[in-house]
Amino acid sequence: MRPDTAEPGGDEATEGFDPWLALQRVTDSTRANIVADVVGHPKGAPSVDELAYTNPSLEADTIRNHLKVLVEAGVVEELTVPAGQRTRGYPYKFYRVTADARELFDRNGLFPAEAWRRQYDRVEKTAEIRELEAMPRPEA
Repeated sequence: MRPDTAEPGGDEATEGFDPWLALQRVTDSTRANIVADVVGHPKGAPSVDELAYTNPSLEADTIRNHLKVLVEAGVVEELTVPAGQRTRGYPYKFYRVTADARELFDRNGLFPAEAWRRQYDRVEKTAEIRELEAMPRPEA
């Protein structure tokens, strides 16, 4: 049974979220690594700067392009700090896995949060990255 087909007696997929498309988008190894880092982040919503640190072979613009694909597929959502609350020199956009994607991943045994958090915790971080991790994240 395809992941986007409803289980007998189960709930239908959320309107607008295409589980099959979401799974296709996360099978790209670079995007899978980005999703794993999003899931593993202590606050579940890293900035591009944090993702660039954990993916040193990628340029920030490349990460942004992959995030755009993931946002369009409904896998991640962008959280933005409102203009009047931004701090100069700090990121104002953060990315977290959507509720639809989390449910899909859980149903299919993908990106288990506990495992990826343990992996993320093992990464040696600079003081700057630890400071970014400690920043509050905006709500959706």
